[in-house]
Amino acid sequence: MEDCLFCKIISREINSEIVHEDDICVAFKDINPRKRVHLLIVPKKHIAKISDIENGDEKIIGHLVKIAKELADQNNCKGYQLLFNVGKEAGQIIMHVHLHLMGN
Repeated sequence: MEDCLFCKIISREINSEIVHEDDICVAFKDINPRKRVHLLIVPKKHIAKISDIENGDEKIIGHLVKIAKELADQNNCKGYQLLFNVGKEAGQIIMHVHLHLMGN
């Protein structure tokens, strides 16, 4: 997607503090953190929202959760929240699936 902020971060057109990257996703620090650790884990495949996932995308979503757990461990989070906002009505601002990892 040409105008997608997260696609531009993934392609390095826009700078961000990337903390993880693999073949499936990128994770970077949220610019408005709500907790000590607040990361966004974003699939490289552009999927606008969770309600748009297709057959096979469950592997991507599962991978995001796995990476969130690994990043929580790396950041010594004693407890953490994982959050997907789905659609504008639920507070999704960027229309590209992203998993919030928020931990103490």
